[in-house]
Amino acid sequence: MKVAISYPPLENNKGVPLLGQNRQFQWFHSPTYIYPMVPAYAATYLKSKGHQVIWNDAIAEGWSYRKYLAFYQKSGLDLVMIETKTPVVTMHWEIIKELKKLNPDTLIVLVGDHVTAFPEESMNACPVDYILTGGNYDFLLTALCDHLRDRHGVLSPETLDKGIWYRSEGTVKNTGPFELNQDLNSLPMIDRELTKWRLYSEKNGNYSRLPGTYTMAARDCWHHKCTFCSWTTLYPEYLVRSPELLLDEIGVLIEKYGVKEIMDDSGAFPAGAWLRTFCHGMIKRGYHKKVIMDCNMRFGAVSPDDYKLMREAGFRFVLFGMESANQETLDRIQKCEKINEMIESCKQAKKAGLSPHITLMFGYPWEDETMVANTVRLGRKLLIKGWAHTLQATVLIPYPGTPLHEECKKKGWLLTENYEDYDQRMPVMKTPVGNEKIKEAVQAVYKVSFHPEFLARRIFGVRSIEDVKFLFRAAGKVLGHLLDFGEETIG
Repeated sequence: MKVAISYPPLENNKGVPLLGQNRQFQWFHSPTYIYPMVPAYAATYLKSKGHQVIWNDAIAEGWSYRKYLAFYQKSGLDLVMIETKTPVVTMHWEIIKELKKLNPDTLIVLVGDHVTAFPEESMNACPVDYILTGGNYDFLLTALCDHLRDRHGVLSPETLDKGIWYRSEGTVKNTGPFELNQDLNSLPMIDRELTKWRLYSEKNGNYSRLPGTYTMAARDCWHHKCTFCSWTTLYPEYLVRSPELLLDEIGVLIEKYGVKEIMDDSGAFPAGAWLRTFCHGMIKRGYHKKVIMDCNMRFGAVSPDDYKLMREAGFRFVLFGMESANQETLDRIQKCEKINEMIESCKQAKKAGLSPHITLMFGYPWEDETMVANTVRLGRKLLIKGWAHTLQATVLIPYPGTPLHEECKKKGWLLTENYEDYDQRMPVMKTPVGNEKIKEAVQAVYKVSFHPEFLARRIFGVRSIEDVKFLFRAAGKVLGHLLDFGEETIG
């Protein structure tokens, strides 16, 4: 089959959509592109099974919608897979309607957390042919394409994998709840050339060295209880690749592609014995001298000795989800972490020579001005004191399918149920402080970048020309974020 992994252009005056493999969708003034790992695995797996695969990220390539339609009309595709998310799902419904009019016989597949939560909604809203639920849609898509090819396009629902929604005789049906019983170690190593990895190698604020790329050791987070996280919908269980396979992949990225920095996009990087095996492997193979490693991590999951080992193994950037400086909020969203432990983890990571990055969110329906100020104050303090290196501040969005969204529905907290409003440009929940205070809080956190003590630390921390380039790129990202949360976006 001729298959396209596709991201249609989403032409909009809001900015560039950060859609591909992103847990929290946002329109960016300063373009940022995340290398979408699961779609990349899907493309590679399909190719290994003899399918003709086209990587078609029209967003990252800067295509116009007209150019995309022309490509679609003449390409002779058998099937197109599109990843969607709540703020753009209605746009995708309209695009799918247009695509089906152009090429009625081309099958269209939707994947992502929104359609996993509400598959029947999209089946009824547009003429999509299949919806693959759950996060392991690389396996499901390959199985579906094999099935259609081997049966010459004839649908045989009883032999389809679990988690697939489809149409039969004018009725929407499904094969039952998805299962995460696949072996990640059975996937082929991603074909980086097929998936045009260079599109994502520079425009990403996480990278201090270029070119950079992504890996994915696990899917997704071993905690998987945070009530706001949309990816708990995709990955209610934690699946892990072997450390040896990840090391082999890193070796190829270094030697074949000249990669200088790698961000592992597991929701929480494996800890414990797995982490130590991986770090010792990095050191033994000499990769720690050739590439910088970044990852997501939970507070308190790593000991001071393990932080030191990570630094020795080449780790630099470690992302922690702090979310709030208020223990009541952390308890309500089931973070299962304590404020003092979070601060101590930052200090330990920094002392070990790592660069902690923290994420904060504003707009909780129960947080008053004092609680909002607590988070602003702690975020700024961590950066000014040098206990955290960088941060990200966003507006809390209750994505459909999450426990937080369910709570909002029950308690009448939602200001709107218009999906396009769920793009972090404005609060969509009632709050005690109002929209203006939330906007001010986000901006106040980012403006710490102009604090003299923070600036002094960053300037005196420069060790190379690459550090200077990174500082300039980071400054551009900060200015972009201030525009993202400016007066025209939150009101």
